[in-house]
Amino acid sequence: MRWKEQLLTLTPYQPGKTIGEVKRQYGLKEITKLASNENPFGCSKKVKEVLMNAGDFEKYPDGYATDIRSDLAEFLHVNPNQLIFGCGSDEIISMISRALLDPKYNTVMASPTFSQYKHNAIIDGAGEIREIPLINGEHDLDKMLDAIDDRTNVVWLCSPNNPTGTYIPEERLISFLNKVPKTTLVVLDEAYYEYVVADDYYNSIDLIDVFENLIVLRTFSKIYGLASFRVGYGVSNPEVILSLEPARGPFNTNTLGQMVAAQAIKDQDFVEFCRKTNREGLQQFYDFCEENGLKYYPSQANFILIDFNRQGNEVFQYLLERGYIVRSGNALGFPTAVRITVGSKEQNDGLLNMLKEYLSHIKALS
Repeated sequence: MRWKEQLLTLTPYQPGKTIGEVKRQYGLKEITKLASNENPFGCSKKVKEVLMNAGDFEKYPDGYATDIRSDLAEFLHVNPNQLIFGCGSDEIISMISRALLDPKYNTVMASPTFSQYKHNAIIDGAGEIREIPLINGEHDLDKMLDAIDDRTNVVWLCSPNNPTGTYIPEERLISFLNKVPKTTLVVLDEAYYEYVVADDYYNSIDLIDVFENLIVLRTFSKIYGLASFRVGYGVSNPEVILSLEPARGPFNTNTLGQMVAAQAIKDQDFVEFCRKTNREGLQQFYDFCEENGLKYYPSQANFILIDFNRQGNEVFQYLLERGYIVRSGNALGFPTAVRITVGSKEQNDGLLNMLKEYLSHIKALS
């Protein structure tokens, strides 16, 4: 087989261990998974109600996603032709890469950031991938601007950024967008948008009307608690969406996913509850870090990156053997840290107690 050479250097995305796998491996009965930034409170009751009446599974999905397109357009106050849907926002990242990147063009992104930007750029044979190191966990927009030239086809911004949870303030973002060439598509990935509470966060939907080279990505996998249904979407001007559509596969969002997403946006009380409770949970982690002198990044997402000044794999393994699954920073570009999803108060308390034991354990060894 004559595989693309770039595929030979890549490894598949590693989603982390499943609850069942950890139970079997360590003989545990109870597992708390706080590794994949899933919503610990599940999804809206409205979603569960609509699933009770789902049917017609022998038919293909609506390829145009008509109902969720109409409902979401009304919710966001945009036109339906400004939306594109994907099997999670991950698929839209793949579409953008497929449509715009090849050996003639380069792409610019922060580092570390969401791994799929680089992964897809490599697969699609981008001429160059220009990675600009974060500063204190935040995008260095000035250096990113310096890296853009007349062969830059895509710039990726992740706000809040994964894995640091930091965001780009409105003033800095608008200044950046004003300087990016109109021939370069700016992808603003807002997978964690609904968790943001910062006063100087921008309204990206309004910015679409101002910057014709901007596309915003969001997902139903995070605060809406619909990760298993895999529905994400992009919002841009109609010309960008029309150009991107041929890169979208047919029937790429499934019937159930479209149904539950349409219901989920109708329950904003649930979203507000999750946002509020998430802030309370983050405060639990902030207090723990302050008490123990640990460095962390203040987060606008539903996770926190904590630097233990130890190998992240070591912290990960200690917790894993005691029934808590987190994400080692070794795979995220922060080898002495771990990324922890904010859970319920009870889940956070349990994990923090285990982390206190860990800190006592390493202190006793020193």
